[in-house]
Amino acid sequence: MSTSMQGTLSKMKSSLGEVVDYYLPIGDQQLHLNPLIGKQLTLTHTGNIFCCSCGKKTKKSYSQGHCFPCMKKLASCDMCIMKPETCHYAKGTCREPQWGEDNCMVPHYVYLSNTSALKVGITRYTQLPTRWIDQGATQALAVLKVKTRQISGLVEVAIAEMVADKTNWRTMLKGNNVDIDLQQQAQLLLPEVKQRLAEITAEFGEDAIEYLDNDIVDIHYPVDHFPTKIASHNFDKEPVVSGILEGIKGQYLLFDTGVINIRKFSSYEIIVAE
Repeated sequence: MSTSMQGTLSKMKSSLGEVVDYYLPIGDQQLHLNPLIGKQLTLTHTGNIFCCSCGKKTKKSYSQGHCFPCMKKLASCDMCIMKPETCHYAKGTCREPQWGEDNCMVPHYVYLSNTSALKVGITRYTQLPTRWIDQGATQALAVLKVKTRQISGLVEVAIAEMVADKTNWRTMLKGNNVDIDLQQQAQLLLPEVKQRLAEITAEFGEDAIEYLDNDIVDIHYPVDHFPTKIASHNFDKEPVVSGILEGIKGQYLLFDTGVINIRKFSSYEIIVAE
């Protein structure tokens, strides 16, 4: 890269291949990151943050890149996005009913993955395998397909009584886990929530839940060296993040000087230079 690039950050784009291919969006441009592994890279925050929805300058980023007014009014920033089992669309109180139709009242997957350990998760049907990559999973398996986001949340809550529904990001960044037989785990877990699934089906219809028989997806990340000790870079505390890019996993850049969660700093204006 002979010249620097300047623009607002958004979460890295990825594609699944033998190794995950990563691109860093910087405004309207995209920087292919894989060829930069092993090289010096510098990200400098200009001090500006621009809302990813309305584009206005904001002193602080809310809900991964929004200004405060947008965070309060947009359905994509509502608490039910974090806790889909609390969906209130049926009550007629959705902030943006059309957005809810397009994003929540559509098929979702319930999956098992191997991130920092065995984990249960959910995602919209259009987001596989992106969701798994964003979480740094090395293995993943979709086990159920359900009618809506709310149903996926209800199922996840039931399974989460037995396995984690969160990733320990520090553990995830220290290396790749030993493989887990996710199909075997599904065979053990799903019978344990059989009664709850039956209750959900009775409430939402016979077509609410579909059992899947999929193959495990293996995911390999472009990492030369995993950090032995996790030190985090933070643009709010240090405007310049610089070092040798040693790898990428999840939404994290792994430098020899520390790691940075790109998604956390969505809408931050930065200058990137090699």
